[in-house]
Amino acid sequence: MRPQILVVDDEPGVRKALDRGLRAEGMDVTVAADGPSALRLARSGSFDAILLDIMIPGLSGYRVLEQLRADGIATPVLLVSAKDGEVDQADGLDLGADGYVVKPFSFVVLLAQLRATLRRAAASTARDLIRLGPLTMDRQARTARYDDADVPLSPREYALLEALAVRAGTVRTKEELLHEVWGDEWAATRNVVEVYIGYLRRKLSAAGGGDLVRTVRGRGYQLGEPR
Repeated sequence: MRPQILVVDDEPGVRKALDRGLRAEGMDVTVAADGPSALRLARSGSFDAILLDIMIPGLSGYRVLEQLRADGIATPVLLVSAKDGEVDQADGLDLGADGYVVKPFSFVVLLAQLRATLRRAAASTARDLIRLGPLTMDRQARTARYDDADVPLSPREYALLEALAVRAGTVRTKEELLHEVWGDEWAATRNVVEVYIGYLRRKLSAAGGGDLVRTVRGRGYQLGEPR
């Protein structure tokens, strides 16, 4: 799959050069010329990385980055700027940037930084996935799929499934699950675990995974491979 890159720069020549160069390297490119447009596009979460100039009209690159991180958008961002001071670079990294490129830059160096950023992001994404046979869980998005079907889970149901999945094959007691999923909520009792196990089984069963969550009599529950 071709990496999706958002290029944000108010200089038409820079946008055109980066668009042409990155496409030649097998990437799909979307361009933006100002802060508000960049923020609107980046909020979609559909990009693999963003090249973000700091000095852009409407909303600076710093503010765009700050708002993205406040919104929970974790797309890797390489800041691009003519400012080469240590304080400028530190400010950008403190706001959540994944790198800082100083203008004028070598396209070869920029490309190397971008590819390194994409590799790190891919490795991080892999760590955020739990796979157990046909079941796939995205720990960052807090979603689950069985084969090609979405499993529509409430936040609590997802948390319960994750608590079982991270130690798949291990029997989890009601007390362990109660502590991990419900914490110190005064209203939670051991019976609530049974109720939510039932909810979870029904939703997994609707997607074809009804035998994933198993009861180990007298001990608790475990998540196993499909039979």
